[in-house]
Amino acid sequence: MKPRKRIFIAILLILICLVALAKPTPVSAALGIASVTPNLVVNDILNEITISGSDFTAGMQVSLGATVVTSTFVDANTLEAIVPPGFAPGIYTVTVTSADMLNTASLPGGLTVVIPTPIPTATTAPPPTATTVPFARPQIVLAWYSMNVSAVRFGQEFDLSIRLYNGGGLKAYSVQVNFTSTDLLMLRNGGVAAMGNIDYDSSLDLTQTMTAAAPLAGRSMVSVDMNVTYYHNDGAAYVEKFILNLPVAAGSGGSGPATTPTPRGIYRSQLVITGYSSDLETLQPGDHFKLSLTVSNNGNLAAKGVTMIVGGGSASGSSGGTPQSGGISAGSGEFSTFAPVGSSNVQSLGDFDPGASRGVTQQLVVNVSASPGAYPVRITFSYTDERGNSMNDEQVVTLLVYRLPQVEVSFYQPVEMLFVGQPGLLPLQLFNLGRQFITLGNLTVETDGGMIENGQALVGGLDMGGFFTLDSTFTPGMSGPVELTITIEYYDDFNQPRTITQTLTVQVEEYFEPEIDPNLPPDGGEPIPVTETFWQKLWRFILGLLGLDSSVPSQDNIPVEPMPEEIIPMPVPGKG
Repeated sequence: MKPRKRIFIAILLILICLVALAKPTPVSAALGIASVTPNLVVNDILNEITISGSDFTAGMQVSLGATVVTSTFVDANTLEAIVPPGFAPGIYTVTVTSADMLNTASLPGGLTVVIPTPIPTATTAPPPTATTVPFARPQIVLAWYSMNVSAVRFGQEFDLSIRLYNGGGLKAYSVQVNFTSTDLLMLRNGGVAAMGNIDYDSSLDLTQTMTAAAPLAGRSMVSVDMNVTYYHNDGAAYVEKFILNLPVAAGSGGSGPATTPTPRGIYRSQLVITGYSSDLETLQPGDHFKLSLTVSNNGNLAAKGVTMIVGGGSASGSSGGTPQSGGISAGSGEFSTFAPVGSSNVQSLGDFDPGASRGVTQQLVVNVSASPGAYPVRITFSYTDERGNSMNDEQVVTLLVYRLPQVEVSFYQPVEMLFVGQPGLLPLQLFNLGRQFITLGNLTVETDGGMIENGQALVGGLDMGGFFTLDSTFTPGMSGPVELTITIEYYDDFNQPRTITQTLTVQVEEYFEPEIDPNLPPDGGEPIPVTETFWQKLWRFILGLLGLDSSVPSQDNIPVEPMPEEIIPMPVPGKG
């Protein structure tokens, strides 16, 4: 082979190698874990966690520490895993391993497993010591509970005594306790007890009578759910749930096989506000309005002698169970924003059968010092049920208070006379009549009676008593009164777009061409004086005596003497 040919082949091989090395090699995303959701679980129940990351494949294995858990492949960025009940508490590293066991990725401290908060069961434990919290709120806790019997027995009534303690930093209002259980029946009060108010660092005791709903053979414990509802002084509602475990006497219910307890419904009255509205579209400080409520009895017992208390309160019953006016406590409600007018905040609504609904109204006024915002209004329904139990159902409705701009559009100087087809100036002025700084959007001037130029501008902020001017040019297209529509855009206190629309009226006249004095020169100057001869003046005198026109002749009607024609000499032949 010739040397030149060999050199050519070598150069060709080198170029092929360079092209191969320059070709980009696709890079796949590396296996990794970005997050675990949720990253904290309680081990008393089965929990499902979601692992987010990259480059996941089917058949991957998920480990919590050294323990492999059941997992499911969702997609390349998501895996789901099951944390079984009873999983040991601790902080775990979450690891995913590929099906071929060659690739792994870990997230240290990715999951924390904790045990549920224990419920106090000691019968003589002192109330917990109040602790200082970074913010003030009522906080109802269970101090202790006990029974007047050693254990629950089928067919035997017993009393469950409970002490509730307010360990928060504020007074708890309208505390209501609700007991439910699938194994026990609530006696005397249907499982609902109204506790009234509990001051900060104070306790209240209550007793609930119960009995077993069915034989409890083979059972060692039964549980009671206790839900405690109460309110903050600003109307915010709180609900605490406690699970009370009660021992069952050995052999309770006979030696036969244990029967499956049948869940039993709660029989009580329950008054609920199913709808409410105001006769004013927007409520502003100082507004008088009518609040309309729709009240329904959603319970399965009738409510007797219902009293509605706006602002919150309670009514105690007499020996006969009917609430009396002397037992109504309704003066300590919240009235700083909304206050009753025309009547008190207490109304008697009569009786409500199960499923019955009724419309109720209350006249209120918005405090002039109220700031824009959403305000809860507490409403209490006090009554007695068919068993003579005194009940208090608390409700909260929310009303929105706005402080809308108060502005006026006018002319800051009189509008000059406008003529059809002739442009004229509109000296517009926007004035802030309110008592606060406002921020407005675009101001737009429109009309159907002509054309507007410079008819839009951004207003911006206006201080109390401040003003904004806009000089627009208006070319009328019709005569007579013409209506101008001024629209101001802005956002209200709840960041919703709104507009203010006002109208102004201007008078437009027809346009007439001015009459031109024929004696005036074309440039509009003074009439050109005409020089008269004696005979012309004498002739006008004679015309006046005869009753004919004897006016001074104008420049136009003076006879014009013809200009003499220019004589052009004819050339003489032979002469230069």
